[in-house]
Amino acid sequence: MNAIEIAIKMEKDAIDFYTKAAEKTIHPAGKKMFQSITEDEKRHLQMLSQIFKEVDIKMDDVSPMRNMQTIFESMKNSLMQRVIATQDELEAFKIAMQMEQEGIAFYKQVETETREEKEKALFERLIKEEQQHYDIFANTYNFMNDTGNWFMWEEHSIVDGGTPWA
Repeated sequence: MNAIEIAIKMEKDAIDFYTKAAEKTIHPAGKKMFQSITEDEKRHLQMLSQIFKEVDIKMDDVSPMRNMQTIFESMKNSLMQRVIATQDELEAFKIAMQMEQEGIAFYKQVETETREEKEKALFERLIKEEQQHYDIFANTYNFMNDTGNWFMWEEHSIVDGGTPWA
């Protein structure tokens, strides 16, 4: 199995896992996040399949972070409520983060070994997008695991301890 075939298998595994995670996730933000990233992974699979078939690929400017910002913006009112995630949902995020880290490591290795510029560009793009997926999963995990602290750090709140100027 060559690097492209391994990458295709990794993307198929990710699609399968994220689809099942979306089906099992109760919280709407988590469900939509898994669904959005599943679509990204399907696009990755299509790009890799085209490379495998030696067909030119079009590198659209897609941003997983922008997609997630849209999802969270559309749900901001419901997100303000205290989130209670099940242990299964939190475990799914941990697994997703690990999968993304493994994908990043693999794509970095393949990118350094690849001689074809078209393939190098694809793997560089996949590294960037998989890193964004990891960041999304990590941020969502932190949000669902400890919403209060997440809001404090994400909103850059300052706990002043009762200073006279506060």
